[in-house]
Amino acid sequence: MVNSISVLGSTGSVGKQTLDVAERLNIPVKAISGNRNIKLLEKQARRFKPEFVCAYDEESAKHLKIALADTNIKVGGGMTALSDCACAYAGCVVTAVSGSVGLIPTLSAIGEGHRIALANKETLVCAGEIVMRRAREKEAEIIPVDSEHSAIFQCLEAQGKEKALKRILLTASGGPFRGMTREETEKVTPEMAVAHPNWSMGAKISVDSATMMNKGLEFIEAMHLFSVTPDKIKVIIHPESIIHSMVEYKDGCVMAQLGVPDMALPIQYALTYPERKSSNTPVPDFAQLSRLTFFDPEPQKTPCLMLAMDCARRGGTAAAVMSAANEEAVNLFLHKKLAFNAICDIVADAVDYISTSGTPTLDVLQGADEAARRFVLENCRKY
Repeated sequence: MVNSISVLGSTGSVGKQTLDVAERLNIPVKAISGNRNIKLLEKQARRFKPEFVCAYDEESAKHLKIALADTNIKVGGGMTALSDCACAYAGCVVTAVSGSVGLIPTLSAIGEGHRIALANKETLVCAGEIVMRRAREKEAEIIPVDSEHSAIFQCLEAQGKEKALKRILLTASGGPFRGMTREETEKVTPEMAVAHPNWSMGAKISVDSATMMNKGLEFIEAMHLFSVTPDKIKVIIHPESIIHSMVEYKDGCVMAQLGVPDMALPIQYALTYPERKSSNTPVPDFAQLSRLTFFDPEPQKTPCLMLAMDCARRGGTAAAVMSAANEEAVNLFLHKKLAFNAICDIVADAVDYISTSGTPTLDVLQGADEAARRFVLENCRKY
């Protein structure tokens, strides 16, 4: 079990749950970060007494510094402070920020050889080869926090050193609009999209789950985390969200990790690995489960998933462009400036217009990220 943590994105859904898990396990919280929610950041700072608090939004950081003036807690703002939060205070960093903003602080933490409890998909989607290569060079552990990747990680760990992996079976609930046609989703509102039937999540990831982009991001993340090619991953719709993912071995054996839909369990495992500690998460009541169902995603009804899988095969900057364009498109949708169906349309066009092949550097990836965001903001009125 880790002896202390920093939490990037402590005001978000995963971040708040991480603090609860840390408190229950008596793990000291050395640093926390948020963006603009300084009221909650101040409350968390006074409750957990970290050494350092960062507000990524620099104007918010000024107000937070005044609010915490009566304490000994250091306050910083901006990307430099976010990287300091990741690498200077604790041996384990929980990256629970949303979006590609998590990439630089994650690389900073890797540079210090810290354990990364990774809950930020975009870091590996945007720059998976670079991140994983640096982690190997620095011998920094990356333990996944996403329930699906945690499940895969646990199945592979249970198998031992001799790897006999044939396929990863990545499960998906299908989201709130599972099986609906494009015509039926034309009038989907932000309020409808954030109401996930199984999981309690932040707005952005809830919309990604509704479009199935979230599973596409997880597909790419799994490639990098577990060093597999796209043909070694199969997505399976599993509406009950009891099996969080499976691993198929060469001999035909399939190993699955099961649990109730509760992020506290994968969060705790990332902090206690390789140990297992008691938790408050209930065990599924199998006698009450009438059935567990599985089926293949329908390509015409899951265009975002199909786009992400195509970007995984393209390589180059395609995934980084897709991820950045999707962030901007979802934000526009949440502010009712873009229709639900238009999210995939504009993201696909950004990928076709901007993405390049080859093995990109970090600077090239960041340039592609910026270009994708500009494309969405400049063209959104056409959709």
